[in-house]
Amino acid sequence: MEARLTLILGGARSGKSDYAQRLAAVSGRPVLYVATATAGDEEMAERIARHRAARPPHWRTLEAPVRVGQALKDAVTGGEIVLMDCLTLLASNLMMEEGEEATEDRLMARVVGELEAVLKVCAERGAALIVVSNEVGMGLVPPYPMGRVYRDVLGRANQWLAARADRVVLMVAGIPVELKW
Repeated sequence: MEARLTLILGGARSGKSDYAQRLAAVSGRPVLYVATATAGDEEMAERIARHRAARPPHWRTLEAPVRVGQALKDAVTGGEIVLMDCLTLLASNLMMEEGEEATEDRLMARVVGELEAVLKVCAERGAALIVVSNEVGMGLVPPYPMGRVYRDVLGRANQWLAARADRVVLMVAGIPVELKW
C-alpha cells in the first residue's frame, strides 16, 4: 500500500532530497515537484540549479516559496505524487514575511495553515504527498530570539505533520530509518 503522506526528516546533507526523489520516481506516477527555495544569493542559486539538474526532465516543477496550497490548486491534476522540498524553507520564507515581529504562535499558525491547504488539495485530487523537512531537535539552541522561534516552529510543524503522516522516515548518513509505516 502506498502512503498518502510521507514525511522525510533529516539533518543537512543527510540524503533527504535524494531519497524523496527516489520514492517519487519508483511510484510509477507522474510527479509534481514543489520547490520552496528562492535564490537570494549566488550560492543558493547554485544549490537550486543542482537540485533542478538532479530531477528527471519529465517531472513538472512548481516554484512556490509561500502560499503553496493556493499554487497547488491550479497545478495538481489528480493522481500524481506531489513532492514538496522543503518545509524547512517554506517556514523560513513565512518567517521572513513576518519579519522581526514574528512570534512563535503567529508563525506556527501560518505554517499549519499552509500545510492544511496543501493536504486538502492533495486529498481532493487524489495526489500522494511527500514532504521533506530538516530535523531541528538534535541541534544547539540558537543564540538569538528569531533563531529560537524558527527552530521551535519547525520542530512543532514537523511533529504536527508526522502525526498526520502515513509514513515518516529519518535520514541518517544517507540511510533511511523508518519511524512510522
